Amino acid sequence: MKKNMGMMDRSIRLILALIFAVLIVAKILTGTLAIVLGILAVVFLLTAVIGLCPLYCPFKFSTLKKKE
Repeated sequence: MKKNMGMMDRSIRLILALIFAVLIVAKILTGTLAIVLGILAVVFLLTAVIGLCPLYCPFKFSTLKKKE
């Protein structure tokens, strides 16, 4: 697997995942919205950790800086 996410992209996803998790744990978000954002938080966390976004692959999109 070739990484396709830069540090800024990964940081934003990690921060969003943490915000969603805090809102769910604090019971600010409940119901269907909490479930959807919980799943999204897990996806954001996993993609941030591995540095690969599967949705970027078919479009050959990358936020990773190229080495010169």
